[in-house]
Amino acid sequence: EIRVFMFVQITQLPSPADGVGSLGAEQNHLSVPVADHGAWATAMNNLGIMPVGISGQQLVSDSLCIQRFDPGLGLIAPINPMMAGISLVPPPPVPSDLPVIKEIIHCKSCTLFPQNPNLPPPSTRERPPGCKTVFVGGLPENATEEIIREVFDQCGEIIAIRKSKKNFCHIRFSEEFMVDKAIYLSGYRMRIGSSTDKKDSGRIHVDFAQARDDLYEWECKQRLLAREERHRRKIHEDRLRPPSPPPIVHYSEHEAALLADRLKDDHKFSEATAVLFTWIDRGEVNRRTANHFYSMIQSANSHVRRLMSEKAQHEEEMERAKEIFKNALLAILTQFEQITAVFTAATRQKAWDHFSKAQRKNIDIWRKQCEELRNAHSEEIMGIRREEEMEMSDDDSDESPCKRMRVCDQTQASLKEENDSLRWQLDAYRNEVELLRKETRGSGRPDEDHNPAHGHSPEAQIQLLQQNMHNMQQQLLSLQEKLTSKEAELEQAREEHRYLEGEVLTLRDKVWTLMLFNGEFVTFCLSDDVFLSSSSFVGIISTFLHVHPFGANLEYLWSYIQRLDSKVSAGELERLMVRLPTMFRQELSGVGATLEKRWKFCGFDSLSSA
Repeated sequence: EIRVFMFVQITQLPSPADGVGSLGAEQNHLSVPVADHGAWATAMNNLGIMPVGISGQQLVSDSLCIQRFDPGLGLIAPINPMMAGISLVPPPPVPSDLPVIKEIIHCKSCTLFPQNPNLPPPSTRERPPGCKTVFVGGLPENATEEIIREVFDQCGEIIAIRKSKKNFCHIRFSEEFMVDKAIYLSGYRMRIGSSTDKKDSGRIHVDFAQARDDLYEWECKQRLLAREERHRRKIHEDRLRPPSPPPIVHYSEHEAALLADRLKDDHKFSEATAVLFTWIDRGEVNRRTANHFYSMIQSANSHVRRLMSEKAQHEEEMERAKEIFKNALLAILTQFEQITAVFTAATRQKAWDHFSKAQRKNIDIWRKQCEELRNAHSEEIMGIRREEEMEMSDDDSDESPCKRMRVCDQTQASLKEENDSLRWQLDAYRNEVELLRKETRGSGRPDEDHNPAHGHSPEAQIQLLQQNMHNMQQQLLSLQEKLTSKEAELEQAREEHRYLEGEVLTLRDKVWTLMLFNGEFVTFCLSDDVFLSSSSFVGIISTFLHVHPFGANLEYLWSYIQRLDSKVSAGELERLMVRLPTMFRQELSGVGATLEKRWKFCGFDSLSSA
């Protein structure tokens, strides 16, 4: 072995132009001649100098030098992982096929020499969770615990060292990152002092060790983290959870009196009903408290009239809003008719000829848009009118079979409910009678029979209950008779309803097949389900067109009909004439700008041809 002691004094950094050879002028001569270039290169690399020979040639390739070494500078600070401040921060990725050059470590009692950088790095086992203990093997035979502590104290605080007689030991550190520093020493050759004895030298191997203490501490730490996470999650859930409803007080006579007062108050009615429902659901109703609960239920029932009045008030407000909306739509439609009348006047020949071609085109576009909007609003108003007529027809037909069927159904349902209620009351009275009889038979204490809390003797109560049972049986029989009669009326009303439906279908078929002749016409309105018989209305249109042999446009005809019935729109009028092709025919008349559609009466054409 050749020891190289190199003392370098650098006065200035060489420039890249001077090259690394200029270092020779600034450094002193070596005290020992260089015979092993590998040792020379290792020493220069440990000092942070680019490994070069005496003549300036490079001894080691760039791939074997310390990473991030800049040959242009010639020097960098040596990177020592054993230095303070280096912990678990991962180094930059280094290719696995490139060996890492380690430095010589000098201790007080021994020296650590790195292995050949060309050799593969020492292998290690899989790291156990929470590992703080390392296995150190290959120690010299003369290595003591003090020497081992001196070497590994540089990695961090040591808690315990367990040394074996077979040249290995286990070292436990206080933190996990210190194990990574200890693993770095794996592969070093330890030499105690300057002795060359075999017992004073050995190649150490450092690996992860699995210890129960490390695993226990790691599990405790994981459980602590899990508890903290659950605590944070619970706090978050508690913050997002809606507040709990207020607790319901238990029943007492004082609380029942307060609840009865709250049930009469409109503002506290909702909370009071919730308390009343809870008490009934808990089973607080018994023979002693039945009267209190009956009075509270009666108070709750008294609010039905108030709710119905509020509903009627809201319905009136809705009707007023509908009326306001209808009037606003009528005002809008009136303005649309006025604008349409302006466009109609502008399209007449005496004014139309004075407009230019572009002006005529714009006026025609505006007129079409206005007519479309007017027709849409007219359809909406007609829909509102149809709804009102249907509601009025429903009100007028209160005595119809359908209405009677609905009344019968409601009556039947109410009778069934009353019948069930009476039956339940009868069962309850029977149970009370049985209980009183059992108490009378098994009672050996006469003082209870004359207890003033009951008010009557058991025999009198039994007679009273029997009388009530008899009365309820009579009511039950009468209700059953009423139910039977109502069912018969319901069946009769259903038969009448089916018969009337057949009649309506027959009449509808006859109307559809009715031929129009001699002024008897059928005017079909907007819906196929609603039609009105009016010979005079179609007769007026026929007479008007008959006195105009050259025809009349739709606006002219509609303006005439408006004087007789303002509710009729131009769209209804056009659809009526389209549905009667044997009576009315549409033709185009005029030339150029005066071209327009005219309606003519053709009811007598078929007679003249015959």
